[in-house]
Amino acid sequence: MKVTFPHLGSLSIALTGLFTDLGLEVIAPPPITKKTISLGVLHAPEFACFPLKISLGNFIEALEAGADTLVMIGGTGPCRLGYYAQVQKEILRDLGYDFKMIIFEPPQGQLNKLINEIKTITTNCSSFKVLQAIHTVWRKVKALDKLHARSLQIRPRELECGATTAAYQQSLALISEAHTPQAVTVQLKKGMQLLNSVACDWQKKVLRIGLVGEIYMLLEPYANLQLERTLGEMGVEVERSVYLSDWIKEHLILNTLHFPGGLKTKRAAAPYLNHFVGGHGWESVGDTVRYARRGYDGVIHILPFTCTPEIVAKSILPTVSREQGIPVLSFSLDEQTGEAGFRTRLEAFIDLLAGTTLVN
Repeated sequence: MKVTFPHLGSLSIALTGLFTDLGLEVIAPPPITKKTISLGVLHAPEFACFPLKISLGNFIEALEAGADTLVMIGGTGPCRLGYYAQVQKEILRDLGYDFKMIIFEPPQGQLNKLINEIKTITTNCSSFKVLQAIHTVWRKVKALDKLHARSLQIRPRELECGATTAAYQQSLALISEAHTPQAVTVQLKKGMQLLNSVACDWQKKVLRIGLVGEIYMLLEPYANLQLERTLGEMGVEVERSVYLSDWIKEHLILNTLHFPGGLKTKRAAAPYLNHFVGGHGWESVGDTVRYARRGYDGVIHILPFTCTPEIVAKSILPTVSREQGIPVLSFSLDEQTGEAGFRTRLEAFIDLLAGTTLVN
């Protein structure tokens, strides 16, 4: 069995470690490139979500590299994520690929269901070993998120452009080498030391921008045109509203204990949107309100073109912006988005925020 999965930020590091620890051969897709996008666009329905097209391209490249087992997540609610795997499976079958697709559906509070699903792709793994592997991958995900968040604080203050990115890439390599929870802790400490060794001007005044939107577009740098890195190198401190560990904690841990997640965000959104609309639409509204209350200079909203939950949020955000007094810029991205136009709008927004900050 040769397992693969779609790229999603640093998730490939965690999943490669998980499946390797379970004794499986992993064939991760090549890094996302224009070729990946072209393959997905060529074979996906024209108006499919951008994440579906990218992940379809991931699967095609991995299958061509020898993978025979595809791992994909399912979904619930109005978001079309729940259909991705089924659509992709039919497309790939029509293209003549021979493979097995395993779909991890949200466990809806039943952690044992997830353990049993993971055991279906292993041969001689006990439940105890699966739990050990899950524990390690959970520690990895949290470590990766901590390193990422720290890099966002350091990058706008670095004295040498690119130094933070180089240190961050080295820290990711350290985490990928860890195969026990204890080793993850050790490597995280080393990674933090690498990042903290970057020469910075901590007296520099920087703009602060919160990022909200659809989780794939926030987590995958290629999909959002390297937004976080671009903002950081423009001297902007970024805070991402969604991390993979947040998603896992809410859907696997809190749901298992029958506790609702994201209460602060949902309460903040209540005057504008008080019910679930799918995906992260509800959170996009609530987190924008919370960024305004925390004194952030602005918010950038990222969504894939035609994403229904985020279109709902986008229609509400102008009211939130006006009433909460925080500038909001929305980017609806797909394979036709031009980098030059994207950067021009971004620079204009930063100039606006800088001018407002100076006036105040």
